[in-house]
Amino acid sequence: MSVLLLVILHMLASLEQFMLSSGRGTGESCVQKLIMAVTGDETAATGDMPAYQIRTPTSTLPQGVVMAASPGTLHSPQQLAEEATRKRELRLMKNREAARECRRKKKEYVKCLENRVAVLENQNKTLIEELKALKDLYCHKAE
Repeated sequence: MSVLLLVILHMLASLEQFMLSSGRGTGESCVQKLIMAVTGDETAATGDMPAYQIRTPTSTLPQGVVMAASPGTLHSPQQLAEEATRKRELRLMKNREAARECRRKKKEYVKCLENRVAVLENQNKTLIEELKALKDLYCHKAE
């Protein structure tokens, strides 16, 4: 079989798998007729394809997230624009989350610095009072 024919069979199998997984019915008659028309082989219509095997997807992507297709597949300009929009939205969502986390860490850091300033101011105040007391004591002894 030629490479183009294998690509077409792969796309048809993917379509059939999508229809099965989405609950839209099997779509067997339509997909099998297309396979039979492409291959000219009636055994392909029954699903007995010796050179091709239909596998269930093993992806664990959350619902609504679609993996990008391989660069070898043909896309219409609308599909390319939709994919670019999806990628942009995903990038923006990740960026928002990263910015939120960065702001949270910065607030935590500033709060820690403010607490340290307060502790050091109290310590400085205590040391100044202790120095003053020692100076008074020293001055009284010198007299």
